[in-house]
Amino acid sequence: MLYPLLRPALFSLDPEDAHRFTLASLDIAHRIGLLGLLPRATGKPVQVMGIDFPNPVGLAAGLDKDGAHIDALGALGFGFIEIGTVTPRPQPGNPQPRMFRLPQAEAIINRMGFNNLGVDNLVKNVAASGFTGVLGINIGKNKDTPNEHAVDDYLACLDKVYAHARYVTVNISSPNTQGLRELQKDEALDSLLSAIKLRQSVLAQQHGKYVPIALKIAPDLDDAQIAAIAALLMMHRIDAVIATNTTLARDAVAGLPNAGEAGGLSGAPVRDASTRVIRALAHHLKNEVPIVGVGGILSGADAQEKITAGASLVQLYTGLIYRGPALVRECIRVLN
Repeated sequence: MLYPLLRPALFSLDPEDAHRFTLASLDIAHRIGLLGLLPRATGKPVQVMGIDFPNPVGLAAGLDKDGAHIDALGALGFGFIEIGTVTPRPQPGNPQPRMFRLPQAEAIINRMGFNNLGVDNLVKNVAASGFTGVLGINIGKNKDTPNEHAVDDYLACLDKVYAHARYVTVNISSPNTQGLRELQKDEALDSLLSAIKLRQSVLAQQHGKYVPIALKIAPDLDDAQIAAIAALLMMHRIDAVIATNTTLARDAVAGLPNAGEAGGLSGAPVRDASTRVIRALAHHLKNEVPIVGVGGILSGADAQEKITAGASLVQLYTGLIYRGPALVRECIRVLN
């Protein structure tokens, strides 16, 4: 109820400053017990990837890249939290400014570039957290790692996060690391998934537990590309696919302030593209690989649309910026 009153003040700040301020405020509110006073929606449990989720509404990666705010975010009622994207070595990301609001379209453009403090720092934060819910960790490659050595970065991250994650997401679809989306192409993806699954098998034996692997893909794919990715997901027995990341398309925001900024567009304008990819994946995967739907969810009806298209779980990010924590409860209620 308070968020609509607070939003104008937050939107008067630089987007990154508002982001940091909001997360710091959530941490304080959690420490003094205020988040425990938030109304709760009783979720419908669902099992996906062999994991029992208390409800199907999760937080998408990107909001808490370093896993520094897990406890506070976990108190908002999510069925699961995904942190990252994290890289083997710390990196500052792209030059600022690199995040832009498009309020008329309920959208954001970002070109953050995997800014994070590195995987060792993230693991330390996870170990210090008291969160006992379902935690996903999203992994990527460093900007200066050439694509021919990208697999080394993913394996290095997987080795370090495996013991701390309920599932691990391999991010090959951010538009803000040059050349990263090339890893979605047939030979490159086949090679990457093969190496990831082999290492997953080794780590499962070492740690005595199986941690599922998800792949996060872009919305800017045609049906032939989606079909090829689906075939590789099934062939390599990947545990889930997350659809989708941000888009490079600008048709839906043409002419708006900041629409010409480089980066990935998220929020309402990516809703239809994301749902199209989910629907196509569901057709090709034939229930063999579960789908996590993300992109343009700003209402419970949007969340239901993703489930109807074929997703088993949904994730929120930009919708939270525009709607606040009430969106979590609304989506949970609608999906019950």
